Amino acid sequence: MKKILAIALCTIMVIGVLAGCTSQPATNNNADNTPASNAPATNDTPANNTPAAEGKTVKVGFITLHDENSTYDKNFIDAAKAACETAGVEYIIKSNVPEGSECFDTAEELIDEGCNVIFADSFGHEDFMIQAAKAHADVMFCHATGTKAHTTGLDNFHNAFAAIYEGRYLAGVAAGMKLNEMIANGEFTADEAKIGYVGAFPYAEVKSGYTSFFLGARSICPTATMEVTFTNSWYDEALEKEAANKLINRGCKLISQHADSMGAPTACETAGVPDVSYNGSTVAACPNTFIISSRINWEPYFLHMIDCARTGAALEADWTGTIATSSVELSELNDAAAAAGTAEKIAEVKAQFEAGTLKVFATDTFTVGGATLTEYLADVDDMGDFQPETNVISDGYFHESEYRSAPYFDIDIDGITNIDA
Repeated sequence: MKKILAIALCTIMVIGVLAGCTSQPATNNNADNTPASNAPATNDTPANNTPAAEGKTVKVGFITLHDENSTYDKNFIDAAKAACETAGVEYIIKSNVPEGSECFDTAEELIDEGCNVIFADSFGHEDFMIQAAKAHADVMFCHATGTKAHTTGLDNFHNAFAAIYEGRYLAGVAAGMKLNEMIANGEFTADEAKIGYVGAFPYAEVKSGYTSFFLGARSICPTATMEVTFTNSWYDEALEKEAANKLINRGCKLISQHADSMGAPTACETAGVPDVSYNGSTVAACPNTFIISSRINWEPYFLHMIDCARTGAALEADWTGTIATSSVELSELNDAAAAAGTAEKIAEVKAQFEAGTLKVFATDTFTVGGATLTEYLADVDDMGDFQPETNVISDGYFHESEYRSAPYFDIDIDGITNIDA
């Protein structure tokens, strides 16, 4: 993703408000249906905290790249079911929809089946969702991780994401605590505190995630370094397991990931290497090595999306959830693998986020080529009317996810090495 401008996050809490909107029970029509083909942000505006008046009947269609075997897609599917059941609306889930024309075809199918709100969960779905939005002005289209809603000029196309970099940082704090414990136990020396990270693609979303995780770890274990390898796939269990084993064999003492299968966690369990996963707990399969996981909770956004569709209220072009909206969460800590005092330290750091006193990408916490970063310029191609000379760094930190919802931190900082390069 390209570099863009930033503005301050809003931190108004989204409240689940739709339980009293209708007495009609939720219906899951054709849930997890695989198609025949096999295939400027105004952040955090919540729904009202009073029951919505009767309005438009809403039926939601969800398009997911994979199915519930993918931790990423399962996270969306679980939130979709919970939100629609809370709101009392019908929904359809179409899974295993590739990032190609199949997405447009699936959107058409959902419209034919009566859906007037359609949400897609993968970056590569965006252009096909925009194509469908242009063809159906009366249908609301929403998309996770996308970058184009603020420049399309379409009132019925919207992007959403969350400040998951804060959750990644907190998970990194847990990793740093574990590294320090292992150093204190004599398992390795401080200068050997190397983390391994299994990334999907070298996109800004992935770089923002692993950089924030690393900065969280280094805030606790200042000698930590990190090696990153990419699978060039969002979901490939064999490749992810192979990548984790490669990092372990290179001396990495702890593994984390931005990849969607159980490949890396199970490799860690087999090798006895601590692991911080993503999008949900893996403790059931990895009881001895899983420490914690960060994830985006999509239910607040889905409730807001449904409420706007029902009442006719305007839905933001870009929406960014935060810890304050309950959109950024951590799994339960696995005390069997986590270092002593981890829960208390996470609570301390989380309170700093809530108070606004901690910024993940504070420029005094990292360097680039040995120097402190003082500016990072926006890209006019990605920002429409905004000018490319505008600096996204101000007040001592990089303002991530504040001018569009999708991450745009794509900087290679010192201490992190791409071993594929």
